[in-house]
Amino acid sequence: MSQSTANLPPSSTLDLAELGAFYRRHLEQDVLPFWLGEPSDRVNGGVFTCIDNYTGKRVKDDKFVWSQGRFAWLMAHAARLVRAGLLTGDAEDLTARAVETVEFLRANAFLDDGSAAYLLTADGRKQEFIPGKGHDISYFADCFIALALSETARATARWHYLDEAVAAYGRVVARLAAGTARSEPYPLPSGCRAHAQPMILLNVAQELELALRQRGDARAEGMAASALAHMDAILGTFVRDDGLVQEVACASDRRGAAGEATADRLLTTHVTPGHAIESMWFVMEEAARHGRTAAVAKASRVLRRSFEAGWDPEYGGIFRYIGGDGKPPTGPADGPFEELILGTWDTKIWWPHSETLYGALLGHALTGDERLRAVHDRTFDYVFKTFPHPDASVGEWVQIRDRRGAPLDRVVGLPVKDPYHLNRNLMLLVELLQGGLAARVSGA
Repeated sequence: MSQSTANLPPSSTLDLAELGAFYRRHLEQDVLPFWLGEPSDRVNGGVFTCIDNYTGKRVKDDKFVWSQGRFAWLMAHAARLVRAGLLTGDAEDLTARAVETVEFLRANAFLDDGSAAYLLTADGRKQEFIPGKGHDISYFADCFIALALSETARATARWHYLDEAVAAYGRVVARLAAGTARSEPYPLPSGCRAHAQPMILLNVAQELELALRQRGDARAEGMAASALAHMDAILGTFVRDDGLVQEVACASDRRGAAGEATADRLLTTHVTPGHAIESMWFVMEEAARHGRTAAVAKASRVLRRSFEAGWDPEYGGIFRYIGGDGKPPTGPADGPFEELILGTWDTKIWWPHSETLYGALLGHALTGDERLRAVHDRTFDYVFKTFPHPDASVGEWVQIRDRRGAPLDRVVGLPVKDPYHLNRNLMLLVELLQGGLAARVSGA
C-alpha cells in the first residue's frame, strides 16, 4: 500500500487540516499519476479507459466519449488548482492535456446535427457501441463534452470553447424537450423520467454559470436560473417523503409489459444511494451560491438519509442499489436497467464512496451538522481499508469490489476504469479543506 494510505488513524481523530493534507497527498502520489501515465494518449489526445480493474493494464483502445469529456474537465481543473497553489504539478502540461482532449472531441465526436457520438476508436473514428443503434445513443456524452469545453475555457481563457459549451447544453435541453434524446445502454420506457436528467443538467448549468461569471458574460444570470430550476426539479419531483431519492418516475397510468403499474416496478421503487449523494452536493453548492438555505438543509438531510439506507451493516460500505423499502431489490427484471440493478446491487464500487467523502464534508461545512462529519468518517475508514491498490507501483484504486470488499473482475456498467469520480472528489476535497468553503461555493 502507498505511503499516503499506510497506517492511517481513524478519520475521527483527524482535524480538517490534516484531512486536507491527506487528500492532497493521496491525489498527488497515488491517483493522479496513474492517469498522467500510460492511459493518457499524447498522440491523438484523450485517455484510454478500457483498463483492467486490478492490473491497470490497457485491454482495448476504444474511447468512450463521455470519458474523454470527463478527462478534459479533470485536466483543466487540476491546472487551475496548481495555479491557485492548492496542488503541486505542471499547470502548463495539465492544460495541454485538456486542450488536446477537447480538440480530439471537437474534431471527431460531433455528428452532422451537432449531437455527439458515444464511442470512438483511438484515432477518432466513430463506432457503434450497440450494433445497429447508431452513434448518437446517449445525451450524457454531449453533457460531458459541454463540461470539458467549459472547464478548459476557464483554464485557458479560450472563450470560444465556452460559447460551444453553452450551445451544446442548449441542444441537449432542446432534444430532451422534444423527446428525441436517447439514454442507451439503459433506456427508459415511454412516459418515464430519470432523476439523472435534471441532475446532469444541474451539473452542466452550474459549471456553465461559473464559467460565464469568470468571463464577465451577461448570460450568467440566465444560466443560474436554469441551474436553480433543475435543482428545484430534483427536490420537488424526485425526493420522496421519507428523504430518499426516487431514481425513475413514470406516469401513474403507465402499465408495464405484464400489466402491472409501473409505480410498483423495480424501475420506479429502487434507490441508488451514491447517485442521490452525488446529486445532493450539486444541489448544496448551487443552493448555497444563491442563498437558498432551506434547499441546503433539505439536501443535507437527503444525503444523510441516503447514506444510512445504503450502508451495509454486515460488511460495511455502500450498496450500489437497494430496494425502495431499504431491503435487497427483488425482481422480476423487465429490461436492461432492472437487470443491472438485480445483477450488481450488492457490489461496492468506487464512485459512491468518493462522492460521499466530499458530499458529507461539504454538508458539514454548510450546516454544521456533526452527523455529516460522522458519515464522512465512517466512509473514510471503510474506503482506505478497501479501495486503494495494494501495489504502490500500480496506484489508483481497485475500483470494483464485491460485497465483502474483495476485487471483482466484472463489468458493472461500462467496460471501463473511470478516472472521473475519484480524481474529481479528491480535487474538490482539497479545495474545500485547503481553500475554504468559498473556493467551492463562489467557484472563484
